[in-house]
Amino acid sequence: MPQITPRDIPASTAQHLLDHGYAPALARIFAARGITDIKQLDTSLAQLLPFDSMKNAREMARLLADAIAAQKKLLVIADYDADGATACAVAIRGLRAFGAQIDFIVPNRFEYGYGLTPEIVHLAARNKPDILLTVDNGIASIEGVDEANRLGMQVLVTDHHLPGDALPDAACIVNPNQPGCMFPSKHMAGVGVMFYVLLALRAELRARGAFAGSPLSPNPSPASGRGEPNLAILLDLVALGIVADVVKLDQNNRILVQQGLLRIRAGRACAGINALLQAAKKNPAQASSHDLGFTVGPRLNAAGRLDDMSLGINCLLADDAATALRIAAKLDALNRERRGIEADMQDSALAALDAIDPSDNFSLALFDETWHQGVIGILASRLKDKFHRPVIAFARANDGELKGSGRSIAGLHLRDALDLVSKRHPALIKKFGGHAAAAGLSITEADFENFAAAFEQICGELLSANDLAQRIETDGALEHAEMTLEVARTLDQHVWGQGFPAPQFNNDFTVQNQRVVGEKHLKLRLDTNGKIIEAILFGHNEPLPERIHAVYSLNVNEYNGTQSLQLVVRHWHGVTD
Repeated sequence: MPQITPRDIPASTAQHLLDHGYAPALARIFAARGITDIKQLDTSLAQLLPFDSMKNAREMARLLADAIAAQKKLLVIADYDADGATACAVAIRGLRAFGAQIDFIVPNRFEYGYGLTPEIVHLAARNKPDILLTVDNGIASIEGVDEANRLGMQVLVTDHHLPGDALPDAACIVNPNQPGCMFPSKHMAGVGVMFYVLLALRAELRARGAFAGSPLSPNPSPASGRGEPNLAILLDLVALGIVADVVKLDQNNRILVQQGLLRIRAGRACAGINALLQAAKKNPAQASSHDLGFTVGPRLNAAGRLDDMSLGINCLLADDAATALRIAAKLDALNRERRGIEADMQDSALAALDAIDPSDNFSLALFDETWHQGVIGILASRLKDKFHRPVIAFARANDGELKGSGRSIAGLHLRDALDLVSKRHPALIKKFGGHAAAAGLSITEADFENFAAAFEQICGELLSANDLAQRIETDGALEHAEMTLEVARTLDQHVWGQGFPAPQFNNDFTVQNQRVVGEKHLKLRLDTNGKIIEAILFGHNEPLPERIHAVYSLNVNEYNGTQSLQLVVRHWHGVTD
C-alpha cells in the first residue's frame, strides 16, 4: 500500500503568506511548494526573465533579421509531439508576422525517426530553403547538420533537450541547457525557447527601425512598413506546449502558462486551441492547466502518435473556426483510437508481468511485437505510475530495430542512466536522448535482452529500495470551512503541474451512498464529521467499504450550467477501528 505523506509546510513561510492576505489553505499549499516570498507568485509578464542571458539569442535574432531583410526562405523542422507542434506554430506565426518567408515540415516518426537526420535534410532540400530552423530538436543532430552544411543550407537550432558530448556544427544554437548558457531557467520547453528567440528578434528589428512609425525607419510613418507585432498573442500556444511537455513549472514557466491561460479564458485563443477545447467538451472560459495537459495535449499528440503531426500543426495554424473544428474532429477521432490501442497494450504488458514479480526488479524493460510505436511512451508512463519503477517500452521499427520510450521516477535521471549504459556497452544503444523523467532510444531487436540486463544493472546501482517505495504526497487534511466551491474555484485559477503539483488532500470519510456511473466509475456521497460532499472515483466500479481514508482533490463540477463542489478521489483505503 502506498504511504501517504503530508508535505512539509514551513510555518514561518506559511505565516508570511497569511500576513500578505493569502487564505490559510493557499498559504499552506504555496509554502509546501517552496514559495518563500510573494514575489515568486507574481505571474505578470513584467516578471518574465529577459532574453539577454540566453546564450546566442541575440546572435540568432541577428541572423533571422538578416534573413528576413534578404527574403531568404526559411523551413522549420518540427518535432512530432505537442511541444514540437506548438513550437512550430509559434515559429511560423511569429516569423510571418515579422515578414519572413517560412514554411515547415515535420518528420513522420515511423519513416524518419526523431530530429534533423540526414534523411530529413534531403527531404527538406526539395523545398530549396536557405535556412533550416529546428524547434524542439537539433541539439543531437550532428550528422544531419553536417549534411545540411554540405548541401549549402544554414542551420539554426532551437532546442531544450540535454546535449551530448559534442554539439552540432550549426550556424547558431539557442538552448538553455547548452554549455555556457547562463539563463536561470533550465526547464524551458521547446516552445518556450522559440518564443524567447522571437522576443530577441523583435528587439533586433526594433533596433534596426524595421517597424512602421519607428523614428529609425527610413519612412517613419504609421502608414509605411510593418507594425510591431504583439507577441503576447502567441502565449496560448506557449502555455499548451509547456504543460503538454511536462517540464518543471518554475516561476518563469508558470508566468508563461498563466498568461496563456488568461488569453484562453478571455476568448483570445487561436482558432485551433478553441477547437481542441470544444472537441474535448471544455469551456474555454474555465480552462485550466489540467485541461491543457490532459484534454487538449493528448488530442494534439494523437496526430504524431498515430498519423502525421502536420495535421496537428495545421490545426494550430488555422485562422478560421470552421477549418480548425474540422481538423480538431479528426484529432479527436485519432485520440479515441489511441486510447483503444493503449488499453490493449497495457493489458498485454500486465499479462506479461504476471510471470514475474516487478518488486524483484529496479527497472522494467518490455517489448511486444504487436505494440504500436506511437503509444509506447504512454504505456511506459502508465506502468511507471503503477509499479513506481523506471520503465522502457519497446516497439518494432524498421530494419531489425526497436524504438524505445522510457519514463522514470524521481530518484533516477533517465537520460544519464542511458548514457551510462552506452558508455559501458558502446555498441548496445544506437542512439538516445531526453531528460531526467523521459527519454527515447533505439536498439537492435537482437540486443533487447542484453539491454534489459544492462539497464537493470545501472538502475540497481543508482536506486535504493527506499527510492522504489510508493509515496503519495498530500497537502494534509482540509477543514470543513475549506471544503468549498469557492476554494475549488480559487485553486483552478492557479497554474499547477510538473514540479509544482496540483493540491491534493487526505481525510477520513464515511461512505453514505455509492453508485456506478458510466459503467466504470463510482459516484459517491461522503460524510466527514457531518459535512456531506459529492465525490467521484474514476476507473473503479467495485463497492467501497463504509469507512475510508481518501486522497482527493477539489473539483468544480458543472452540470446544466450549474456549478457545484465535487471531490475527485485519487486513492483510498479502508479504515478500521
